[in-house]
This record gives sequence, C-alpha cells and structure tokens, in this order.
Amino acid sequence: MKIAFHGAARCVTGSKHLLTLNSGKKILLDCGLFQGMGKQTDALNRHWGFEPEGVDVLVLSHAHIDHCGLIPKLVKDGFKGKIFATPATRELTSVLLEDSAGIQEDDIKYINKKRRMSGETLLKPLYTTEEVEMAIQQFVVVEYNTWHKILDGVELQYTDAGHIIGSASVHLRINENGKEQQLTFSGDVGRYRDAILRSPEIFGQSDVILLESTYGNSLHDLHQATPDHLLEWIEKTCIKKKGKLIIPAFSVGRTQELLFALNQLDLERRLPQLEYFVDSPLSVHATEIVKNYPQYFNSRIQKILEKDEDPFGFPGLHFVKSVEESKMLNFRSEPCVIISASGMADAGRVKHHISNNIENSRNAILMTGYCEPHSLGAKLLSGRKEVNIYGVLHEVHAEIGSIRSMSAHGDYEDLSQYLSCQDPQKVRQLFLVHGEFEVQEDFKERLMRKGFNNVTVPELHEEVGLG
Repeated sequence: MKIAFHGAARCVTGSKHLLTLNSGKKILLDCGLFQGMGKQTDALNRHWGFEPEGVDVLVLSHAHIDHCGLIPKLVKDGFKGKIFATPATRELTSVLLEDSAGIQEDDIKYINKKRRMSGETLLKPLYTTEEVEMAIQQFVVVEYNTWHKILDGVELQYTDAGHIIGSASVHLRINENGKEQQLTFSGDVGRYRDAILRSPEIFGQSDVILLESTYGNSLHDLHQATPDHLLEWIEKTCIKKKGKLIIPAFSVGRTQELLFALNQLDLERRLPQLEYFVDSPLSVHATEIVKNYPQYFNSRIQKILEKDEDPFGFPGLHFVKSVEESKMLNFRSEPCVIISASGMADAGRVKHHISNNIENSRNAILMTGYCEPHSLGAKLLSGRKEVNIYGVLHEVHAEIGSIRSMSAHGDYEDLSQYLSCQDPQKVRQLFLVHGEFEVQEDFKERLMRKGFNNVTVPELHEEVGLG
C-alpha cells in the first residue's frame, strides 16, 4: 500500500491524497481546488499528477472549495466511481461547486477577451455548471460514526471534525493479506471552543495519520471574544469615522460565525443601529443549509435556540442577492458593514468592494481567517501601500485589520488535543499536510517531542510506501 500527495503538500490548498492498495485499487481523499497560488494556480488545477479514470472511489472530508473544488473536473476527465460524503457536505458541496463553475465561466470570458486581443489560444473553464450537476449524481451519503464498505476489504467511518457543518475526519479500515490496519485523514480540524459547532470527536487507534497543520506553530487569540472585537471595529470605522467596514468571509463557516457574533451583540443590546449586508448569494444559500442541521451545533447554541429561533438573524441585516443590489452598495455614503466572499479576498464580490473602498481612509477592511501568502488578503495584511486589483493599481488608505480568534482551523493546542486519543508508539507514520512548510517543520518537532517517531512533511506529488 502506498500514498501520493497531489495537493495541500507544503501549502494549504488543493487537498488531494491518492491511496493505492496492494490490489491496485485507488482511493482519492479529497479533490480540492488550488487557490491563491499566483501565476501557477491555473496550471496546478489543470494537471493532476495521476490518471482520474484510474481512481475507484473518492472520499470527501468537507465542502470547502480547497477540498472539493475539482470534483467536476475529475468526473469530466474520466472518474466514474462513487463519491462519499456526509449529508451536510453533499448539500453544501452542490451549491459551492455550482457557484465555483459560475465564477470560472465569468472569469474565462474576461481572460479570453485579453487573450483574443493578443492572439493567444482561448482557454476553457475547468468545468461548467452542467458538469457540476453530473458530478453530484455520483455522491453517496454516509452518516457519522458508522462503518460503511466502500471497496472489498475497505470500510469507511466518518467522525465529526468540528470545522464546518458536515466536516469529517476520514477513517479507513483496510484488510490486506490477512492484516488489518487503520488510516486516518484528519480533514480540517476545528476548534474545541468553537462558537457554533461541536468539538472534534475522538477516534480509534490508527496506524497511519494524515494531519492538517495550518496553524501548527501558533495559538489563536483567546484574550478577546469575537463579538467584542467586532464591536470595536464597527464603532471605530462606522460610528467614529462614518466609513464602511468590509469583511471578507468564506461563505461556509465564517459568514455564519460572524452573523452569530453580531446576533449575540444584538441580544445583549450592544449592536450599533446600522445596516449590515451579506453580499453573496452563496453565503445566503449556505446559511439556510447550516440552519437545517441544528443537531451539529454545540450545547450552547442548543440552549440559545430555545429562546432565539434564528441565531444568525438580527434587525438591520440584509441579504444581497442580485448583482444590481451589490453594485448599489458602492454608491452608499452612509456607514455600513458589508460581509462578502471570498475569505482570502481573491475572488467574488468582496474583491469589487475592496477595489471601490480601499483608497478611502474612513473605511476599513477586516480579515477574519487564514490567507494564502499570494492572495490579496495576505498582501493587505502584510502592509503593502499599493495593491493590484483587476489590473488597476490602488493606493491602500483604508485601515487593514484581522481577527485571529475567528479561525475555524485548530491551533497547535487543538491539534495536539485531537491526537490525544492516540498512542504515539502505535502510529507507524504521521504525515503533515495542509500547511506552509516552515509551520510544518516547527509542528513536526513538537509532535516528535510528544512521542510520534515517524513524522513526514511530504512534497507535492511525492509517493510514500505504507508498509
């Protein structure tokens, strides 16, 4: 048995790990889109490093685009097997992929307009909305904490990873040549003090573990609660400076956490009376889906639901759906808060809002999560005085800030707690994925001090034998 790392290897996007059994059967763990990788992004997304038609089954950990975003292309390029996911992940993936296809189709029109003028070969989108619909037909739903046969000699179990609604750690029980072993892929590990979701679940002893490591060498800020931090930015930007507060946020997870925090301020009668806009049709749809799975909420939210039937709604909140409504926000002179995708500010409507507001010192842009180093969000956080948006150079006069307490990824204490159910001496191999190389090297040393003897940081497309 061997495994190859075709994404999220020494970077945080494009999650793809291909397990090849002794029988020749192949299991793909995640099929994510590379994002924010600069000029190499398109090439990374168009070249697999393996043959899609040779993959027998796909096991999906959760619905974020960097984990599911290339599934329609996988199907388009020849994959005909089943795609396993939790119920919420299947539902969220469907709307996320449809949105991704629409963005690609629009972006390609813009890119091809330039290529046509320069005589270059025209490009095609990675996939279309029709190809998304085809891919969704191959999904098979698997509930948490049940063992499900996916191939001869291979069973799958999902446990709650606490990252977003429906997110899961993947456990494969593999029988080969009379020997049974367990492989665990963590997916993205959530936090043990998450505002909305249940904590990551414990899992059975594994022989091989693939562990995400996004924040493997840092701790999240726990000294200031998210609602209080948000209130500070709203009062400073909208009340004192009479400006706009632009908040880039991922449609699934982060947007709902922001709405919950604002709702909490409203319940405490501390929320300023302003207009609050969620400008992302995908975020609107995703929020409705999240509401359909209250059983995945933690006990605190369960109690709140007894008194407040909508923990994501409050007076002054508006959901923007049409392009026309979105454009009208640019002409508003009144102070307001705009929450819009994407979280790294690299695509979607939020990029337009930043473009239209970044040169006004009354305004502020508040990042709420991890930004890949090449992304617009990361460039803003690095303190750049000028940034290029849609080919136009903008001077940065708006105030730039971040809320580190909002990350849906666990820090190194959360990741250590996630592994605490394991006997390090029984884990033969531990691979660090989904993290920047320098972070992974630091985390590797920390894990080895905890008794994990064989910790590896694989390179992109590297293949490793599993004994």
